[in-house]
Amino acid sequence: MDSLINDYLAGYFDTHEPPCLSLYQPTHRYQPESSQDLLRFRNLLKVMEESLRQRYPTREVQPLLEPFQALAEDHDFWSHTLDGLAVLSAPGMFRAYRLQRRVGELVVVADSFHTKPLMRIVQSADRYQVLGLDRHEVKLFEGNRDALDEVEPAQGVPRTLTEALGEELTEPQQTVASYGRGGAEPATYHGHSAKQDEVDSDAERFFRAADRAVLEHHSRPSGLPLLLAALPDSSSLFRQVSRNPFLLAEGIDIHTGALPVDVLRDRAWRAVEPHYLARLAALVEAFEEASSKGLGSDELAAVGEAAVGGKVATLLIEAERQVPGRLDAETGRIELDDLVNPDVDDLLDDLGELVLKMGGQVVVVPAEQMPTRTGLAAIYRF
Repeated sequence: MDSLINDYLAGYFDTHEPPCLSLYQPTHRYQPESSQDLLRFRNLLKVMEESLRQRYPTREVQPLLEPFQALAEDHDFWSHTLDGLAVLSAPGMFRAYRLQRRVGELVVVADSFHTKPLMRIVQSADRYQVLGLDRHEVKLFEGNRDALDEVEPAQGVPRTLTEALGEELTEPQQTVASYGRGGAEPATYHGHSAKQDEVDSDAERFFRAADRAVLEHHSRPSGLPLLLAALPDSSSLFRQVSRNPFLLAEGIDIHTGALPVDVLRDRAWRAVEPHYLARLAALVEAFEEASSKGLGSDELAAVGEAAVGGKVATLLIEAERQVPGRLDAETGRIELDDLVNPDVDDLLDDLGELVLKMGGQVVVVPAEQMPTRTGLAAIYRF
C-alpha cells in the first residue's frame, strides 16, 4: 500500500502531466456496510469517464481508466478497506490510499490533483505512530484518536533481526545440562545460548538499526510522536540505544501481538492524549501572544495577504469548518462566495495549501480547541 505521509510531505503531487485524476469516497471496515464500497467506486468511475470524454478523445480515455479498473478487480484490496479511500492518477503514476478518516464522494479531472482532503488528514494534530517490537521483529502502526492500523514500514526499515543483521547474526549454540539422581532417572535438558552476550549484542544492533531507520523514514518526515510498545526488557534496551527525539517517555509495556488492535488503540491514545493537549495549548498560547504583539491574526483578509507574502509561520485551521470563497494566490485577495458554485472552494483549505507551499506549518485543530471563531488563527514570522 502506498504511503500517504511520505508522498504528501515529499511534494509528490505537485507536478504531474495532466490529466490529473482525483477520486475520493467513504469506505467501511466491516460487513455488511463494506459490501457496498466497490459498487460506489464503480459508480464514481462512470462519473470520471464522463468527465474525461468531455475533454479527451475516446482513444485516450481508456488507458487513463485502466489502473482504476484494475483496482476494482483487486479483491484483496476491497477486503481490507478502512474509513475512506483516495485514488490519484496521472499518466505514468497511480496511487491508492486507505484513509483512517471519512471523506466525501468526489471526482475531479483537472490539470492538477485535488489534495485538500489529504491535507486535512496529514496535518491533523491528533496523529501519532506506535512502534511495536521484540528482539526478533518490529511493527509500525499509525493512528489518531479514533483509529489505529498497522502500516507497512518504509523500504529501508528492517522488519526482523535477520533482515537487519544478515550474515552478521550470531549463531546460538545449545549446550545441555543433565540433572537427576542417578542413571535410572532420565536426564532433564536445559538449552541455553553459550554465547548469550553475543545474542544480547545482536538485539542491541537490531534495535540501533531499527531506530535509525524509523527516525529517517518515518519520524523525521512526519514529525509525529512515537509511542513504544514492548515488553520491559526490550523496552529498556531500545530506550538505551534510541536517538529518536520523537520517542515519547511513556510507553505500553506489552507486546503488540498480545492485544487486540482496539485495545492497543485505547491504550495508545491514553498515553498520547496528554502530549496532544499540551501541544494544542502551546499553539493557542503562542497565537494569543503573537496576536497581542501584532504578529498574528484571525481575519481572513489579513491572513490571505500575509500567506502570499510568506509571513505565516503557523496556521491553525478548524477541523470540519468550511469558508466558501476564492483566494487569489498572487495577491492574497479573498472573495467570499457559495460552495454551490462549482468554481468556489474552501478558503481555509486554500490558505492551508498556500502556507505549506511557502514553508509554513499547518495544524488542523478540533473546534473545541480553536482560540478563534473565524475558523483560522495565524502566527506570523515577522
